[in-house]
Amino acid sequence: MRISILSAVALASASAVAFAAAVPATAQVKQAIAVVNVDQAVGQSAAATTASQQMQTTYKANIDQITARQTALQTELKQKQDALQAAVTAAGNTPSAAQQTQLQTQYADLQKRAQEAQAELQQLEQPVALARAYVLEQIGAKLDDALRNVMTKNKIDLLLKAGAAEAFQPSADVTNLLVQELNALVPSVSITPPQGWRPGGQQQQGAAPAAAVPAPAAPAATTPARPRPQGR
Repeated sequence: MRISILSAVALASASAVAFAAAVPATAQVKQAIAVVNVDQAVGQSAAATTASQQMQTTYKANIDQITARQTALQTELKQKQDALQAAVTAAGNTPSAAQQTQLQTQYADLQKRAQEAQAELQQLEQPVALARAYVLEQIGAKLDDALRNVMTKNKIDLLLKAGAAEAFQPSADVTNLLVQELNALVPSVSITPPQGWRPGGQQQQGAAPAAAVPAPAAPAATTPARPRPQGR
């Protein structure tokens, strides 16, 4: 007996339904994946934002001292570097042995002074850097809980760093949700470390880097490149 076209379609549909029912349920569940920028979330959190504003006032004297000293050191190093460059130019393409010795001495002096300037600025910045690290450690202590809340509330199975994802739709970015969770868990923090406190004593895994809280301008005193005559 022939099977009509309608009967064949019905039979095929029934077979497809039966096959789908036979596939394990786990194979049909889609995994929810999202991305997050932790550094951005910490920096935009209410605690970090308020702390940054408070630090500009509380540590104003330190910041002003750092800025003034940085400017002075930049000027000093620029003068030494200009003098060295002038000496290189004056020596020409075939400097004498005495000129080469003098150039090496000037270069060593410039390099040594740049390193001293860097160390001096880092020393001056210690109180501000310590306060910034303390702020971040307090926020970082709640970061894991905030991440878990974001995943649980939004049924996310896998959360990736935004920088590790090749491409993603804006809707997959849950950074703003992480900001909200951080605001709820740690609405404010102290900018005054306890006596004797040092970073890392109670460091929590996943704590954001210090860049999340604005700091005074980075020292510009860097080790200069070794000057060379233009040719021989």
